Amino acid sequence: MEKRYMITGGGTSGHINPALAIAELLKEDAAKNGDTCKIIFTGKKTGLEGELVPKAGFDFRDVEALPMPYKPSPKIIKAMRANGRGKKQCLTLIEDFKPDCVISTGGYVSAPLIMAAKKKNIPVMIHEANAFPGRANKLFSKNALVMTGFPDQESIFRKANKVVYTGNPVRSSMFGRTKEGSRKELGFSDDKKLVFVMGGSLGSATLTNFVFESVKKPEFADVHFVISVGKHNSVEITEDLQKLPNLEIKDYIERPDLYMSAADCSILRAGAVTCAEITATGACAIMVPYPYAAHDHQTYNANSLAKEGAGMVVSDDDVKAGKMTDILLNLLNDASRQEEIRKASLNLAIKDTGTRITEAIKEALGNNP
Repeated sequence: MEKRYMITGGGTSGHINPALAIAELLKEDAAKNGDTCKIIFTGKKTGLEGELVPKAGFDFRDVEALPMPYKPSPKIIKAMRANGRGKKQCLTLIEDFKPDCVISTGGYVSAPLIMAAKKKNIPVMIHEANAFPGRANKLFSKNALVMTGFPDQESIFRKANKVVYTGNPVRSSMFGRTKEGSRKELGFSDDKKLVFVMGGSLGSATLTNFVFESVKKPEFADVHFVISVGKHNSVEITEDLQKLPNLEIKDYIERPDLYMSAADCSILRAGAVTCAEITATGACAIMVPYPYAAHDHQTYNANSLAKEGAGMVVSDDDVKAGKMTDILLNLLNDASRQEEIRKASLNLAIKDTGTRITEAIKEALGNNP
């Protein structure tokens, strides 16, 4: 039996990585059952999804879309027209591909495909990673299957056909990693202190400035920093920084699991997917929630891990105030504390998220074994 899926979601890695993880889960489940599976992604080729999806080996189709302004503005007309054109493109794609369902992980790029699917009466499946849903997912949840990264969201998605708590999907390769194995794969010696810093796919000026200042301090002379500055980095990368032997600067890291599991400490934002990756890899993490996230949901995410001992939380303001230096140095010099955090992180990992997602989708399609 062959199943056909169209998947959409983009703008940031918080939308794209879950979409890629779900695609991999569907392929693995089909192969396990002796079935075939065809998948097409939609999004904007100029967005991050236009780069990451083809790299992951999936068919990608460029669709026009623009975000709706939060406040009344002439931009509303422009966005409506662009999304209308994107909807027409998706209607043609649906007619040609004939998907069994459409799956969205959110972001404004998802709107055209979901609108087209609803017009064609194609089943819509939504995965919402955060405790507080994004606009697109909440708007289009009526009569859809909604899979959530956090529990107890039935009241938020009251108009959905069904709400299923699945947890947040991460790539299967993230599970079962060891510090030693990841270091070997990356070429780092076991006796070298390694700090991995990632401020999300769009970067973080706060974390980037912290690293660029720290790497020059004598206290960190024996520490190697690897930082993902993001595609839209706003901090100047000077020539002297590029020449420092203990600093590695990258625009984007496709395999954060390798670095998170290899590092003595990872300094990260606290998006829902990042938190799932922390637990999957057993990372020793210091989480710095993005202070402007909707409903401050990153602080909620970070605290849910920290209260179980699975990481530490430092506010963005405290990093800017210079308080991170001592916190990081103390953690780097305390191997037993690092190991405690790693074990606590692993204990929180939801290892059957993949099964929960594939079973929910198959049940919604009426062919759950």
